[in-house]
This record gives sequence, C-alpha cells and structure tokens, in this order.
Amino acid sequence: MRKTGAHFFASRSVAKIAAAFRAACREEIEAPKPGNVHVFAGGHNMDAAHFLLSAEVSAGPIAAAGTSVGARVLAAVEASFAAVGMNTNLGIILLCAPLAAAAERGGALRAALKDVLRTLDGQDAARVFRAIALANPGGLGAAPRYDVRDMPEIGLMEAMNEAAPRDRIAHQYASDFDDIFVTGRLALADAEAAGLRPPLRAAAVYLAFLAGFPDTHIFRKYGAATAAAVQNEAQTMLMLFRARRGDCLSELLAFDTSLKARGLNPGTSADLTVATLFADRLRDGLPSRRNDD
Repeated sequence: MRKTGAHFFASRSVAKIAAAFRAACREEIEAPKPGNVHVFAGGHNMDAAHFLLSAEVSAGPIAAAGTSVGARVLAAVEASFAAVGMNTNLGIILLCAPLAAAAERGGALRAALKDVLRTLDGQDAARVFRAIALANPGGLGAAPRYDVRDMPEIGLMEAMNEAAPRDRIAHQYASDFDDIFVTGRLALADAEAAGLRPPLRAAAVYLAFLAGFPDTHIFRKYGAATAAAVQNEAQTMLMLFRARRGDCLSELLAFDTSLKARGLNPGTSADLTVATLFADRLRDGLPSRRNDD
C-alpha cells in the first residue's frame, strides 16, 4: 500500500528526529566534559558505552509520532533502564521529549515548543513522575509537595514550576527552555564562529553551562557552596578554553580528574548540552520545512 504524502513526510520526520537525537547524544559523549562521562574517561560507575546504548534505545520513544510528552518520557526511560540497568539519561529525556514533540508539529521550533508545554496535563505528570521514580536520580530526596513517588494531583507544568527554583531541568519547562535557546545557542554560535567543530563545540557549550550557573545535580547532592565552587573553577577553565580555541585537552582532562576524585558530576550541564545540540539539529535537519526559533 502506497503511503500518502502526509504519511511519507511523517515517517521521514520521525526518522530525522530520532537520528538528530542519536547524533546529539553521540556528539556530547565524544566531548571532553570535565566531571562527566565521555569517551576519554568514564566515571561515577559508568562509561561512554552505557550512554551510547541508552541513546540508541531511547531514540525511538523520543521520536514516536503522535504520542504525548509524558508517554515519550516514560517509554524512553523504561527502554534505557532495561538496556543498561541504571539512570544514564533521565535529564536528557526530560529535555528532549518536548523538543521532539515540538519538531513534529513543524514551524518555528521554540514557538511550537511553547504550544507543547501549554498542553501538558495530569497524564503527562503521572507518566513523568513514574519515569523519575524509576530512574531514581542521585540527590532526588523527598519533596514536601508533589513528590514523584506519589500520584500527582496537578499537571506537569505546575510540578515543574514548583521544582524550578531548585532544579535546572524543571526550570527549562518553566522558562520555555530559555537556557537552551539563549545560553546554549549563543555558546554554540560562538564556538562555531571560533572555528570549533564537533566534538569541541559540545565542550564549549558544556563549559558555558557549567560556568554560567551552579549545576543543580551537584547542588542537590553536595549543597550550594560546592556547586558554586565548581562553577568558579569552570569559569577559569572556560576562559582558557576560549583563549586557546579549544586546544587545552590536557587541562580539560586534569579538571575532569579533579572533579571525579571529589565525586562531583555536573550531570545537569551535560543534559543541557545534549538538548542544545538536539535543538540545533531539529532547527536545521527536518525535511521540506524550516524550524527556526
């Protein structure tokens, strides 16, 4: 049976979104990101292969046509957890699922994203809560209201707004992904203007996030002072990175070793980096239409 034009376009879009997700995850894991897992060094009982496999198995659910954000998140986390048996990409999935849903709608990416976020409801909240409880991220703790281990009584946006002051992933939902479309995009543009290519441009984005604000994964586990100290170290590293146009691998890896020796993993900065790379590919990579923000 022949596919109609609309069905053909939809199937191509799903494939493009899944490919963009895999490529963004691969570019990020190939970048020397101090404190986080990458191809130069594992850490925190994980290595690059765990993340690459997670990206492969979660790409399909992320790009699943016609499904809600909550359904994409839950299916992607379940697939990833079944494949590697640990939480490797919860934050990535939480960020990329709404971006994928927005890309499926077509048109300007950020405008479509705003529409997607406005439609999130209680079912999305229930599925996202289940996904977070399954992944059980480090430093999760218990919340006085809207704890993910309980059945939500509110919509997903209300839950994200509640968590936004203490969690940078939730802050993206509350701000229409401001960090992705401003901090991340500017860092990516600056890196490309300096002639940096993958994976160094991913390292530039990562350092911009790590230097720009305290990483909330570190904040949840070790507190504000430690998160601020890492941010200050990252600012020094970012200045060196920019001055040398990325030619500072030994210094990046020394910073990496130092952070891992202290048990510090800037996981939120890594998640935001993947989302930035994914959004960039979605803007330019879908067939037969333009997705500017």
